[in-house]
Amino acid sequence: MCSLELFPPPLPRGDVTLYEYNNTMMPWLADDSPPPSFHTAMVNVPELMIPLDAVKAPGRMELSSKAAFIHHREAVWKRCLNAWHQMGLSGLLEEMSNSEEEVPPMLCRVSCFSLAVWRWVSSLHGSLFPHLSMKNEDLTAEFSQACDWSHCSLRAFAWHPHTSKFALALIDDSIRIYTAGSATIPTLKHRLQKDVASMAWKPLCASILAVACQSCVLVWHVDPTSLSTRPSSGCAQMLSHPGHSPVTSVAWSPKGGALLSASPVDTAMLVWDVSTESCVPLQRVGGGGVTFLSWSPDGSKVLSATPSSVFRVWETQKWTCERWPTIKGRCQTGCWSPDGSRLLFAVKGESVIYSLSFSVSDGETKACVGGSQSATVVGDVSEITYVREEGEVRVGGEIQSMAWDPSGERLAVLLRDNPNDLTSESVIAVYRTKNSPIFELLPCGFIPCREKEDPQLMQFHPCFQKGALLSVLWSTGRLSHVPFYFVNAQFPRFTLQPGTIGSDSTSTAAPVVSLFTKT
Repeated sequence: MCSLELFPPPLPRGDVTLYEYNNTMMPWLADDSPPPSFHTAMVNVPELMIPLDAVKAPGRMELSSKAAFIHHREAVWKRCLNAWHQMGLSGLLEEMSNSEEEVPPMLCRVSCFSLAVWRWVSSLHGSLFPHLSMKNEDLTAEFSQACDWSHCSLRAFAWHPHTSKFALALIDDSIRIYTAGSATIPTLKHRLQKDVASMAWKPLCASILAVACQSCVLVWHVDPTSLSTRPSSGCAQMLSHPGHSPVTSVAWSPKGGALLSASPVDTAMLVWDVSTESCVPLQRVGGGGVTFLSWSPDGSKVLSATPSSVFRVWETQKWTCERWPTIKGRCQTGCWSPDGSRLLFAVKGESVIYSLSFSVSDGETKACVGGSQSATVVGDVSEITYVREEGEVRVGGEIQSMAWDPSGERLAVLLRDNPNDLTSESVIAVYRTKNSPIFELLPCGFIPCREKEDPQLMQFHPCFQKGALLSVLWSTGRLSHVPFYFVNAQFPRFTLQPGTIGSDSTSTAAPVVSLFTKT
């Protein structure tokens, strides 16, 4: 089992990681500009700085604009229909029970009784799942993959799967599209685009972006050849379903045929056909909702995390699932190996990396999940202390998010700091990984933060051919890119310079410890 004790010490305060080469993290002073050769060696992608005072967070005093208009009494059937669309069954029952003069007395009494039963059941359900009593904005902040979603100017990030283009969601509910080599930066704004928690570009398509919002999923169609910097709201499709809000996670299938969305208050995971704006709910009892989705790169499986101590893995042919209960808390994050044969995940409140292995599905076995009977511990990120010239520093602890690069050779783990310890720092721990023929998890180094900033969110570039490229969002509003130069199996012809990239011949496989089993 790989431990943080095997990592090289963090860089001195004031130094940042410029890149990794030959399995070594190369430092650079944070206040100095990188050498010119560095920019020509990596892909031409912009590094940004968008501080909080440069964007204004929208007000949230009113949940709707109803109070700004003169009240107009509509017909009861119209009010009931609107209540059904906005609040579901509970809204319909409440509207009917409050319309004694306009509905038959018997129907009004039945509605009042049904509403009382509904509220009793809801209160019982809420006692089992306390998150259901939280406000929508607090739910998004709690279950977002970002560390401090509420107070950071950068809230969500998504690389395009095929080109050097990314989407960046800001605290003012706008989304900016940056493309390498282009000065045009489209800005996406929509009246329903509030509290963006997640974004995903559609694979095999240049222009479609799915956005998880407070009340719905917006699917933007952004023409990559257009010179317009403000696409109209008519370019966005609105996908909504009663009781499915706020939406905290969206994920496209690797071939772009289906879109998944999840909400922590809805026990159903929705499978959308965007062309017809219709969905199929995949519902299972237990869990209290769905918080996080991750589709395996081979398209055969989907990780579905819940707010409680259980998560599921679905197979995508007949949509059956296997259920794994955890020991302490909910599944916080997870990532798949490139071939979909291994899932790494972390549990809220724990300091270990778990692993689940899956049989590679082919032929008749495609309709089963095929997961191992028990999860194993492959990495320990418990807090440890390092001594530097300026004093002690403590790193490690709870895992916020994980990202596995498309080559399957680098794993990034975002470790939160301890707010009660002034010597504790948030860092990103980078591992060297190997999934075949045996799984290996080896230390590579830390990506430290600058003064008074913490890592918020991270994602690997999906098609960086010189190794791997990690994009990191920081609490100060900075977006940086850290390249990892190595020769991988997908692009064996690339070399940085004459000679071979060094390797560790003494590596050993990570031992496994069985912790819990599926049910």
